[in-house]
Amino acid sequence: MIPFILVTSLFALWGFANAVTDPMVQAFKKVLELSNSQAAWVQMAFYGGYFCMALPAAILMRKYSYKTGILIGLSLYAMGALLFYPAANTEQFWFFCLGLYVLTFGLAFLETAANPYILAMGSKETATQRLNLAQAFNPIGNIAGLLVAQQFVLVNLQSDNVSDFSVLDEAAKTMIRTADLMVIRNPYVVMGLLLIGVFLLFLISKMPESKDDGGMPSIGATFKVLGKNKKYVFGVLAQIFNVGAQIMMWTYIYQYAEAIGIDSVSAGYYQLAAFIVFFLGRALGTYLLRFIKPERLLMFFALAATACVVLVIFVEGILGLYALVLTSLFLSINFPTIYGIALDDLSEDQSKVGSAGLIMAIVGGALMPKLQGSIIDIGGNGVADTSILGVSEVNVSFILPLLCFLFIAWYGHHIYKNYELIK
Repeated sequence: MIPFILVTSLFALWGFANAVTDPMVQAFKKVLELSNSQAAWVQMAFYGGYFCMALPAAILMRKYSYKTGILIGLSLYAMGALLFYPAANTEQFWFFCLGLYVLTFGLAFLETAANPYILAMGSKETATQRLNLAQAFNPIGNIAGLLVAQQFVLVNLQSDNVSDFSVLDEAAKTMIRTADLMVIRNPYVVMGLLLIGVFLLFLISKMPESKDDGGMPSIGATFKVLGKNKKYVFGVLAQIFNVGAQIMMWTYIYQYAEAIGIDSVSAGYYQLAAFIVFFLGRALGTYLLRFIKPERLLMFFALAATACVVLVIFVEGILGLYALVLTSLFLSINFPTIYGIALDDLSEDQSKVGSAGLIMAIVGGALMPKLQGSIIDIGGNGVADTSILGVSEVNVSFILPLLCFLFIAWYGHHIYKNYELIK
């Protein structure tokens, strides 16, 4: 129970990092005068780190243990967060992106370790339900991260209080930019210091070890086996689309709100509502999994999310924003449920390598927001510079998450039809 509680706390830690970073896309856009596409490099750096480090993390944990992976992950997480201190001093956007990149090296280790570790902590029959329970603490971290971003960052940005930052003289811009980058820096530095304490807590705690005995197949052989497993391969694709859709829905809630005249601080309350709805969806989904097969519930939730996004696209104004918030209810179970389905029927060694593929799939959160930002930039750096299909460009950009949810619904249906019905 104690190891389960400790590992579950990690889900809140990376949820915090995700949520505190999403509003930074809008913050960097204003402070450093970036386009929507340029500001999306924040997400590219953040989620790109997962792709680059997940496989090395899995290789290391095959040789050592989950605890070793967690300790390395916490170290890299803290290091990346503390890099925000010199980044703010240099005022270079690339330095901030480097900090996020290193930070997510740590998150890749944590997620590659924690998810299969939770699956292994109990009976196989309840593994997906157990992972949904642990993942329910992820939105708690989301909520905490957003509150920090909103109350300690967004409300204190001087650039947000200027009607048109671009028309200021260079001296005024420099003064505001320096002050705002210090504001952005502070929560990351505090987080880095706290993570050192968490590292020490795990270091002194006894955790169940899971070391390989040296007789496991090579990484290449394991990937060949996984490559023939359609449940796993389609699961990785579904996870790419799921994470991409989730990050698009949360990142561009600020631009959607801006298009209807809502400022960034107020938009933060809508994202907070989305996180609360997300948490409630996780709780509801964990309960429903007692009665409904995971792949069936995944399909139902994905179809409901698709319906919400249709409203987001074609219903302009506050009702569209409400639909955007409601979508979080239905994307809530996606990550742990896809994860559990994809790793079902795999051995422990295959699960460690397979976990890396599913964590690498988080790269969808790097690529798709960048593409959505390019769609929003079609008419200029604003969010409603032109009209497409009778609605603003920011509305139309949400066709990307709509397509993602359709694929996830198909995946749930495919697994149920071709695997569960056979059973």
